[in-house]
Amino acid sequence: MTEDRHYITVLESQFGELTLIATDKGLRAVRWPAEMANRVPLPDEITYQPDHPILLATQNQLQEYLGGERKSFDLRFDLRGTEFQEKAWLALVSIPYGATTTYGDQAALLGRPKAARAVGAANGRNPISIILPCHRVVGASGHLVGFAGGLDTKKQILAFEKENAFLCRKTK
Repeated sequence: MTEDRHYITVLESQFGELTLIATDKGLRAVRWPAEMANRVPLPDEITYQPDHPILLATQNQLQEYLGGERKSFDLRFDLRGTEFQEKAWLALVSIPYGATTTYGDQAALLGRPKAARAVGAANGRNPISIILPCHRVVGASGHLVGFAGGLDTKKQILAFEKENAFLCRKTK
């Protein structure tokens, strides 16, 4: 098995179908049905293998999250972005479950307080929705903007997290 071989499975959720994609290195993408395929470029050959260890771990942790039993994830990633994009994506995990922040606040967290638009662009290319929680980032006015799964889905996920914030039993 080479590091670039990609494996895929599908997980049904209350927010819609999620396509999970991994390599032997880590989770590569969580895709929504309506999102543009070019957001996460993939090879032509992908193996359907729901029992791949990374896909199994991802499915299990997502099912716990979707059941209101998990606030954060403990998974390996195979991120492929610019240095800035990867820093922006990894910074998303610092946003507490059930809370939101702005692109400007995320930019400040990265030490680049004037880079709100660059953060927005990076988040728009986040390959691992939900797990790297870009849905928790809102516009400066507090309005919902941009999400690969659509704004209605973003609104539903934020409401779900808010409802479950105090019920959630696992911190990982």
